[in-house]
Amino acid sequence: MLGHVLDGRYRIDARIAVGGMATVYRAVDTRLDRVLALKVMHPSLAADASFVDRFIREAKSVARLSHPNVVGVYDQGAEGAYVYLAMEYVAGCTLRDVLRDRGALRPRAALDILEPVLAALGAAHRAGFVHRDMKPENVLIGDDGRVKVADFGLVRAVDTVTNTTGAVLGTVSYLAPEQIENGTATPSVDVYACGVVLYEMLTGGKPHAGESPAQVLYKHLHEDVPPPSAQVPGLPFELDELVASATARTPEVRPHDAVALLGQARDARAALTDAQLDTVPPQAHQTEHVGADDRTSVIPRAVTTPVQLPLPTDAADQAQLNRTSRLEMPPPAPPVAPAGRPGRGPQRRTLAILAAVLLVLGVGTGVWYINSGQFTKVPSVLNQTQTQAEKRLDAAGLETGQVTREYSDTYKRGTVMDSDPGSGARIRNGGSVDMTVSKGAKTVKVPDLRGTPLGTAKSDLKKRDLEPGMTTKEFSDSIAKGSVIRTDPGAGETRKAGSAVALVVSKGSPVDVPDVTGESEQDAIADLEDAGLKAEIATQRVNSEEDKGSVARQSPAEGKQLAEGDTVTLTISKGPVMVEVPDVTGLKVDEAKSRLSAAGFDVKEDRGILGLFGDTVDGQSVEGGDEAPKGSTITITIR
Repeated sequence: MLGHVLDGRYRIDARIAVGGMATVYRAVDTRLDRVLALKVMHPSLAADASFVDRFIREAKSVARLSHPNVVGVYDQGAEGAYVYLAMEYVAGCTLRDVLRDRGALRPRAALDILEPVLAALGAAHRAGFVHRDMKPENVLIGDDGRVKVADFGLVRAVDTVTNTTGAVLGTVSYLAPEQIENGTATPSVDVYACGVVLYEMLTGGKPHAGESPAQVLYKHLHEDVPPPSAQVPGLPFELDELVASATARTPEVRPHDAVALLGQARDARAALTDAQLDTVPPQAHQTEHVGADDRTSVIPRAVTTPVQLPLPTDAADQAQLNRTSRLEMPPPAPPVAPAGRPGRGPQRRTLAILAAVLLVLGVGTGVWYINSGQFTKVPSVLNQTQTQAEKRLDAAGLETGQVTREYSDTYKRGTVMDSDPGSGARIRNGGSVDMTVSKGAKTVKVPDLRGTPLGTAKSDLKKRDLEPGMTTKEFSDSIAKGSVIRTDPGAGETRKAGSAVALVVSKGSPVDVPDVTGESEQDAIADLEDAGLKAEIATQRVNSEEDKGSVARQSPAEGKQLAEGDTVTLTISKGPVMVEVPDVTGLKVDEAKSRLSAAGFDVKEDRGILGLFGDTVDGQSVEGGDEAPKGSTITITIR
């Protein structure tokens, strides 16, 4: 397709990648004159409506997101057998390329990549859908260091199940146990996959291996993801805990979505020292690789810093000091040696030069002090305990000002989350710095909402700084329809503010669907209303064995259970299909039966006493040429 102009607009310049569902090309939008990525479905799949629907669903899903870490979709269309998406072009590489090139990454680099990935997925989760196929191949790292999540082709709405094909969609090494067992699509499956990706970044390998996909799937179902420190000795336990939390085999134990996992990742980073963050794992291939062709700035590089003499000021201060030192001195007067006093001329000249130098130094020092000498920089106190921060301020000659305390999901309790003035700001010597200290994550108790109407329950949760989560429905004989049966987490349990609480709502007492097939339309409606159900008449009528105007079929069928007030769809009969009966009198029995069967009738033989040994048809129950319902029985008399 190279050189082809697709849909009269997109000129294809180069092929970027080939996947199982589509090929990605670099293209130019000739209308807007911009480079973009063109994802073109394989023509062999374009005839499959399910694949086309998935393709279009990707475009619509990503269009709902406006996030800097999500690859944007500009357009969607088709030309003949080519169905395509026009997407943002990210010049760079994938995380898979980085892992293949460098093996395991330093913890700092792994977290630098993980955090924007979780931010992107968090936006998707809060928008109501999950990615379902998170893996290093779908993490793009631009030449400018930006990290973006791509390929929402398997996106699904939250709390849906994929069972149309009998196959689980996704990538084997990153499937959560509940995806393997029942195809469930909730935010926790993305959390699990991100935990596996983090393990792979830290160790350079996948947690579960096998000779076949089935063996890998079995391990995901029955074995915990091992701690990465088993492969990287000395790796901080905070990273082991982060991987274990994200990859818990029970979805309820994991962070409920990517936003919650992002908070845990930031907590883990804050607990690590610079030395721990920059530890080089033994599986790393190129620990000291530095080059102009490095493709991402989030991967740690070995940087050589030139040695410099200590200066009294920062860069801005140095500029000011330079301007001051360039003060011009008036030229000294020509020396005149008085007669009779030899040697006094050179002495006076020396004293004049010394005085001028001292004057310049004095003026320069005074200007330096006025502009810089009486100021210092506020040291960084973020993530320090209050005691540590006060010691740093004291060492810098500063006082601790007002200390306020606020809740924070990202800073540990007792650590500094903000300062005023901020780190690096200039402040007069002896000045005070105000600090905001974290009270830790705000926690609230889940209220008892049993029996509360759904709308009121959602309002109560928001008043308590909790978010209404997924809503499911169940039958209940004790809870009124539309009211809450239970919550998850349960009443009285403690959660962070902003956490989602799932609600199970009553559908009321179950109603058994009665059988109304064969009844007249009016009688069927009346019977359903007596049972507490509503009737809806299908727009199309069908031929059936039932009499014209009666119910041919119903949905749901007899024996199913519905909630009171639910609807049963009734399809009305047009009566049976009438078919002309062939004349078979005088024919041999076998031939007569064959003709009648071919016309759509059942055949019954009537031999009587005289026809026990006969083989010729003497008569038929419906005369030849007359019409009878298709599928009805024609009796032939044999003589």
